[in-house]
Amino acid sequence: MKLRKGFVLRDICGERVLSAESDKTINFTSLVRLNETSAYLWESLQDVDFTVSDMVDLLCKRYDVTPEVAQKDCEALASKFAEIGLVEE
Repeated sequence: MKLRKGFVLRDICGERVLSAESDKTINFTSLVRLNETSAYLWESLQDVDFTVSDMVDLLCKRYDVTPEVAQKDCEALASKFAEIGLVEE
């Protein structure tokens, strides 16, 4: 999968949020708030094809987390990103 182009990670009042750029092809009218971990993954995965396993590897290298916990969390995040249209298959 690949992160969809046209979204920008911004810092708004201390919160990390994704917002759509002014591209008319994107029908996205709200902000998506990301926690520190999901923002780290978003920044790390820009412009690359990746799998959930790649996400797990990134988390395990940066945080003190087991691969099993990281796998579960990354599957949930990838699913949510897909559900709201932030990734392309």
